[in-house]
Amino acid sequence: MSNTEALPAPVACGGEAGEPVPAGIEILSPRDVPLGGPRAMRVRRTLPQRARTLIGAWCFADHYGPDDVASSGGMDVAPHPHIGLQTVSWLFSGEIEHRDSLGIHAYVRPGELNLMTSGHGICHSEVSTPATTILHGVQLWVALPEEHRDTVRDFQHYAPTPVPLDGGEARVFLGTLAGDTSPVRTFTPLLGAELHVAPGATLTLDVAPDFEHGVLVDTGQVLLDGTALKPADLGYAPPDRTTLTLTNPADEPARLILLGGPPFQEEIIMWWNFIGRSSEEIAQARRDWTEGRRFGEVTGYDGDPLPAPELPTVPLKPRGNRR
Repeated sequence: MSNTEALPAPVACGGEAGEPVPAGIEILSPRDVPLGGPRAMRVRRTLPQRARTLIGAWCFADHYGPDDVASSGGMDVAPHPHIGLQTVSWLFSGEIEHRDSLGIHAYVRPGELNLMTSGHGICHSEVSTPATTILHGVQLWVALPEEHRDTVRDFQHYAPTPVPLDGGEARVFLGTLAGDTSPVRTFTPLLGAELHVAPGATLTLDVAPDFEHGVLVDTGQVLLDGTALKPADLGYAPPDRTTLTLTNPADEPARLILLGGPPFQEEIIMWWNFIGRSSEEIAQARRDWTEGRRFGEVTGYDGDPLPAPELPTVPLKPRGNRR
């Protein structure tokens, strides 16, 4: 998925600083941004922003829908490049057709993970299918650590089995939670799961104390360790917790995305669809895309690739989380 905020910056940020609240929980509020160039759809972005660049190696979180594609036009993201990251696609409803320069032609469907590794360079397109009426999901990115940034291109698909919990349910698409472990390969320890919390229920989850965590609320009203989160909020919990408590005080079910990982110790530059470590590296990736090198080609997409935006006139600077 393409990061097309209007003002490129060292990280794709621009929201207000996270609001500190009791018990160490920080609330990161979303901002609306366009996605996909001239035929852009609107998404709600909670990572990155000025208050927080990463949660573990998770560096990007877009949340979209539910959108009636008859009125919104759905998703049509032309071929675009990536370096230095993995894309994580997860849907609640609808269907997206994926094509990439590995030659992969696949579909993103509700409850099924598609994870693409860019390594040194890949390009792909994403288009909602004609059968889609309501499009609703999240698009997430993971920063690759220095030693694996130039790894080979890869694509993995996984459909996790729902895990019943006392008061809810989990689908663990990355890492380990509630006794269930995803087989999907990552380059840093990660946790990614869809959670359902029943009306009036409380889930207490055992978590790794060296992980920091983020809870993205899709539907419902939720308390994270006693702190209220509303739909589209991302609640951040720092390390040194052995449990996370999620409470749904409402009469309707709540649905969440839980993310986690050890704090990422490296600084990154995120510009457009690239994650690098220096301004020169980003500029070279842009030249390679513009001149048709490095990324390969997407076959089967009806349209032109996305053009790269102009680089800012000042050097891009690496950023990490404030410690």
